[in-house]
Amino acid sequence: METRQQEFLDSEPLRETDEHTSDLNLSNSIMTEEEREEIQLELAKLEDEISTLKQVLASKEKRHTELKHKLGITPLSELRSNLSRGWTDMQSSTAYKRTSETLSSAGQKTTAAFSTLGSAINRKFGDPLTLIIINSSLCKQLLHLTLHEHACHEKLSQLQVFRGES
Repeated sequence: METRQQEFLDSEPLRETDEHTSDLNLSNSIMTEEEREEIQLELAKLEDEISTLKQVLASKEKRHTELKHKLGITPLSELRSNLSRGWTDMQSSTAYKRTSETLSSAGQKTTAAFSTLGSAINRKFGDPLTLIIINSSLCKQLLHLTLHEHACHEKLSQLQVFRGES
């Protein structure tokens, strides 16, 4: 029994290419010489057609580039146009609109919350010095939010200038 196991372990594994090759050999032996010649002729024709199509495509691509150049269409202007179109498409998307509405609503709620917080602190701590310290902290936070919003608007303006919308 150990001898059978050893023979099994020593045998080479059957490779996928071996199976494929043997199938091809079987189909080739079944095929007549006339059929083989027909297939080889068709294969040669297809290869010739592919070569011709590649040459035609290269010629058309060259003409395409020449016409664009004559019209003054540069890769940079195409990029700008694509960015502009993409920006417009994004702004008209429902996801963008929802996000914009959500951020606007969040800004309004934040402003209302700070206002309520200021009123509550004013009622709780009547001390003017405490109010000055707390208001100073709130002012810093509001200033930070305002600066962040200004930076976002500035980036959008730069993008619009880049797109040529100024």
